[in-house]
Amino acid sequence: MPKLDKFDIAILKVLQEDARATNVEIAERINLSPSPCLRRIRNLERSGVLRGYRADIDRKEVGLGLTVFVEIKVGQHSQENARRQQEALLAIPEVVSCFLISGNADFLAEVVVEDLSAYERLLTETLLTLPGVTDIRSNFAIRTIKTAGPLKLPVL
Repeated sequence: MPKLDKFDIAILKVLQEDARATNVEIAERINLSPSPCLRRIRNLERSGVLRGYRADIDRKEVGLGLTVFVEIKVGQHSQENARRQQEALLAIPEVVSCFLISGNADFLAEVVVEDLSAYERLLTETLLTLPGVTDIRSNFAIRTIKTAGPLKLPVL
C-alpha cells in the first residue's frame, strides 16, 4: 500500500466530490501547482488507490427500479469452488457489488434490475444455476437512503 500524504488525501477528497474536476481546479483547491498535482493523480491511479471515475446515475430514472440484496450460500467449500463462484458473479451485469462474507451466507450480492419480474428471471435462470449454490435469500430494498457515499478519508 502506498504511503499517502496530506496532498494525496486532499486530491482524493476533491475527486470524491467532483470526479470531473480538472487538474488545474484540483491543484488550486489543494494549494499545489498543476504539474505535481497531475503527477500525484497519475501515481494514485498507477498504485490502484484511485481505481477509476464513474458517473452517479439515478437508477429509477433509467428504468432500474428494484435493488435486491442477495445472500448466496454455497456447499463444498474449497478454493476452486470459491474461485468459480466469484468468476460467475463477476460475469453477471445485474450484480453491481458483491462481497465474500461471514455468517449464514458466503456471498452478499447487490443486484439492480428493472422490476420483480426481471429479478425472478435472473434468480431462476442465472443465480440458482451458479456453481455449488445451496441456498439463496433475497432482501428487497424498499427505499434508498444512501448509495456509494464518499469514503471518510483520514486527516493528516
